[in-house]
Amino acid sequence: MTWKDLYPFASHRYQTPDGPSLHYVDEGQGEAVVMLHGNPTWSFMYRDLIRRVAAGGQRALAADLIGCGLSDKPQDWPYHLEDHIRCIEHWLNDELKLKRLTLVLHDWGGGVGMGYATRHPERIDRIVLMNTAAFLSDDCPRRIALCRCPGLGAVLVRGLNGFVEAAIRMAPAKPLPAAVQEGYRHPYGNWHDRIATQRFVQDIPLKPSHPTWTTLKTIGEKLPLLADKPILMCWGEQDFCFHLGFLARLREIYPKAAVHTYPNASHYLLEDAGEEIIPVIEQFLQQPVSK
Repeated sequence: MTWKDLYPFASHRYQTPDGPSLHYVDEGQGEAVVMLHGNPTWSFMYRDLIRRVAAGGQRALAADLIGCGLSDKPQDWPYHLEDHIRCIEHWLNDELKLKRLTLVLHDWGGGVGMGYATRHPERIDRIVLMNTAAFLSDDCPRRIALCRCPGLGAVLVRGLNGFVEAAIRMAPAKPLPAAVQEGYRHPYGNWHDRIATQRFVQDIPLKPSHPTWTTLKTIGEKLPLLADKPILMCWGEQDFCFHLGFLARLREIYPKAAVHTYPNASHYLLEDAGEEIIPVIEQFLQQPVSK
């Protein structure tokens, strides 16, 4: 078995106004369920959920953020949070013309997705948050901070593929099968193709002068606009990056949210506990929402 056997979906592309082509999966029909990944993953992470959502009578949409997965990897694109939000905004509003949608967000997908949601709360039906954040924080693990170092970071992330390889070993709580490892490595096979992996690390705003500081600060301030939406939080308790402290802060913002934590799961929680988590998400997606 290869990664392609695990990810048998037709490819779709959207030519963004900024130039790069966005790759996405579009399976099934019905209410739109939009899945956004983080770094260094891609829509491959959602492969099992895509199948189950489509089989359950809904439309599963999973994008590869620019520079990630099977999307274009331009070398001169800004790769700031604002750029990713704007790209997803054009894709959902202008290309797909979605009036209502549910968001499923993980890692950096939280910043991108909640950036979209806080700008268009009237379009959001439900939100699923998984080991993510969408607010300012100075909590940056040392191993990630090391990848931000000028010069050394480029060697580690783009030269040695250190971020992808480390994530394959450290982001799940249990070893990944060979075909799954192959899937996570596939889009990031050389220096050119690892640009977003490095840019995401560099885009973590740790001081007000950073280009993404104001964007993330604004998103964080507007998160309460979504407090009355149905929200589900699924959290891998062993995550060293988006640890339980991030969940606690989100629970303060969204006290009515349904929360499920998984003691034996880490950052790649759908790999560790997908058989437990996906049925919870499916049930949540079937709940009626007010229009």
